[in-house]
Amino acid sequence: MNEQTVLPASDATVQEFDWGELVWYANGKMGNSATMTFGRAVLKPGHENFRHSHPNCEEILHVLSGHIVHSLEDELFPMGPGDTIVIPANVVHNASNDGDDVAIMTIMFSTPDRQTIVADE
Repeated sequence: MNEQTVLPASDATVQEFDWGELVWYANGKMGNSATMTFGRAVLKPGHENFRHSHPNCEEILHVLSGHIVHSLEDELFPMGPGDTIVIPANVVHNASNDGDDVAIMTIMFSTPDRQTIVADE
């Protein structure tokens, strides 16, 4: 890990998708965390991200604004501002925005090199 302790907002890594975006603030590749990955997910109204799992880590998702329905395998969990879900490694999951506004969530992973496997539909 490098000596950087503050990441300027302009240095965040952004991944854009049809459904929204992922913004990364800390992980091993960025060089500012040796043990974790931290970011923000933005989910557009009426959209959902792909069903996927993380074989090498646990995920914690916390809703900052908006409303989503989060799936863990075949179970659905309605979530709104202030709600948190812990997703074990290897559990297929995704989020869908069932509200009228953009949903914004913080996401954290228990590894600096999060791996993602897209689930077969």
